[in-house]
Amino acid sequence: MKKLIILSALVIGLNFASNAQSILSKATAIASSAGFDVNTLTSGIMGKLTPSLNLTAAQKPTVTSAVKDFLVQKATIMTTQKTDPAAYQSKFGKLFSGLKSKLGTALTVAQLTKFSSLKPAAPSATNVLSQLFY
Repeated sequence: MKKLIILSALVIGLNFASNAQSILSKATAIASSAGFDVNTLTSGIMGKLTPSLNLTAAQKPTVTSAVKDFLVQKATIMTTQKTDPAAYQSKFGKLFSGLKSKLGTALTVAQLTKFSSLKPAAPSATNVLSQLFY
């Protein structure tokens, strides 16, 4: 009886894990179809953040994960940017606060201050960091 319960719990756990991967894959696919390639943007952003913030090897995976999660979530709200700008700004503000909170646990105070100073003056197609701030 014990083995049956453990086996059932294992099967259910594996099912949840595969569904979570499926949801992440779908969100990434939606973002890519909207012309918003999360993987490429994450790579470009990390290429700028790593030297600017002097990220350590231990910090890189955490920061990369936070940035990628943020971009995936941003991709899901981008459709509202044109249809309902106020709702987009509200949702984006919450997403950005979440990003800063996650970064706050991975970065030092000096690095977090430096991160805030990296904000471009205006959105720019040539500055990949615009995707984080706008």
